[in-house]
Amino acid sequence: MSEQPPSSRPDLSGLKIDERVRPAGSGRRARRTIAGGAVIILAAAAFLAFRSRAAVVTIAEARPAGDPGTVSLLNASGYITPRRRATVAAKITARVVDVYVDEGMAVTEGQLLARLDDADAQRRLQAARTQRDATASLIASLKINLANAERELSRNESLAADGFASTQALDQARTTAESLKAQVTAAEEQVRAADAQIALAQQDVDNCIVRAPFGGIVVSKDAQRGEMVSPISAGGGFTRTGIATIVDMDSIEIEVDVNESYIARVLPGQRVEAVLDAYPDWRIPASVRTIIPTADRQKATVKVRIAFDKLDPRILPDMGVKVSFLAGEQAAGREAARALIPRAAARTGDGQAVVFLARDGVVERRAVKLGLEIGADVEVTAGLAPGDKVVVEGPADLRDGQRIKVK
Repeated sequence: MSEQPPSSRPDLSGLKIDERVRPAGSGRRARRTIAGGAVIILAAAAFLAFRSRAAVVTIAEARPAGDPGTVSLLNASGYITPRRRATVAAKITARVVDVYVDEGMAVTEGQLLARLDDADAQRRLQAARTQRDATASLIASLKINLANAERELSRNESLAADGFASTQALDQARTTAESLKAQVTAAEEQVRAADAQIALAQQDVDNCIVRAPFGGIVVSKDAQRGEMVSPISAGGGFTRTGIATIVDMDSIEIEVDVNESYIARVLPGQRVEAVLDAYPDWRIPASVRTIIPTADRQKATVKVRIAFDKLDPRILPDMGVKVSFLAGEQAAGREAARALIPRAAARTGDGQAVVFLARDGVVERRAVKLGLEIGADVEVTAGLAPGDKVVVEGPADLRDGQRIKVK
């Protein structure tokens, strides 16, 4: 009987696990373990993907702050207005005989502007003078009679003293003299009343002459020869209430409405730079003359009047103007600004102002110290330098070190 050679590899085909001895639930636990690991892996991958996602932002470069005295704290718009402007009217109702001025004419104080029809006033003046003359002539007659009565009284007093005149004759002479004296006094009062009537009539004549109340430029000719003028409008449209409108060009100034939320930035005497709409390249130096101490509750504004440092013939009433209130003296005593950035670039984090600097495709969170707000910009007194690039627009959840993509 021959021996068979042993096999070089063991036979494992007969090995198997008996299902009856496998632990219950071991397959489900394995599947849950695999699923949990997959979730963790996916979450980690999503987090890494989110961390690596580039945020789309808009950046701006910090600008040099410049001279604080030329920094504009506030901008406003308004109009050129004169402090002295008058529509010259007549004091009486009358017809215009002549008008001696025209638009654009320079006039001086007291200059003749127009003449009204004074025929009726002249007749009243003549009547008053005649009445006065008649009363004055009556006084002369009464004084002659008074002198005669006083002589008669003197004779009767002498005769009565010698016993040759009765008491009745003396009383009659005294009564006559005193009566004439009273008539003279009354006539003199009538003369004074007539003089007052003459003055009144003369005033009516003078009111027919319209003169300039102050020197200036005629900007409007409101009545023509032959028209009726009256100090009170008749309402029919055919009666004028003014002769001409005069503007004192030496009283030209700027009037602007400032929002009451920013009026604290405006001070009397503060430097102002004005630009007329008609001359946009001409910057006119001015200063705040006064702040009207009341607010407009409808518009929530406060009126501010600004005086020009030097007047110019090109500055005309009712022109539109834009003004910039400069920092000037308000800059004294405060920390100097190093740079200017858009206000939108400054954010608040942990109770302090922060900005995000853009450097090499990532952002760096940096705390800064802010100064004055100047229009759409804000001063930075510490933390930035001119030339630094800051994020102006970007996600609200922007984080330090996050990658960015410039829009």
